[in-house]
Amino acid sequence: MEMAKGYYGRRKNVWTVAKNAVEKALVYAYRDRRQKKRSFRALWIQRINAGARLHGMSYSVLMGKLHAANIELNRKVLADLAMNHPEAFTAVINKVK
Repeated sequence: MEMAKGYYGRRKNVWTVAKNAVEKALVYAYRDRRQKKRSFRALWIQRINAGARLHGMSYSVLMGKLHAANIELNRKVLADLAMNHPEAFTAVINKVK
């Protein structure tokens, strides 16, 4: 019942309903800790792709050239550069061209 604190209606004070709601919430929490990682990676890829296409390159071509040039920047950093520091992202693009 303590874990159902803050729920609405019968979910907070009827034992069987609260138990079911808490169990379902715990299942979602376990599942979504893994899905969060997937969704962030997808977001980073979209941001890198958008930044790369401004320079006439696709995401896959950019990533291939980065690996060939031994530039080891991960997707999180590349996405941050593309969004918040476009001049630095341009420098990375020029380095691999």
